[in-house]
Amino acid sequence: MIYRPKGVCSNTIDVEVEDGVIKSVQFTGGCNGNLQGISRLVAGMKVEDAIDRLKGIKCGFKSTSCPDQLACALQEIMDN
Repeated sequence: MIYRPKGVCSNTIDVEVEDGVIKSVQFTGGCNGNLQGISRLVAGMKVEDAIDRLKGIKCGFKSTSCPDQLACALQEIMDN
């Protein structure tokens, strides 16, 4: 699934989930090193666990962040 995040520097988040487990995440745009780290940390994690850990994280003065937007993408996958 390709998700278009809102309110952050990244342009897209490409998420692959299989049987409730995150297989891969790739961000386009944003802070490259940090987003590579997040992508590697969540690979192999249950979708629900990743949402619980990432939801609500803020970036500076923004009301959201790339990790929070990843949680939104994962929630959308779960809802569909």
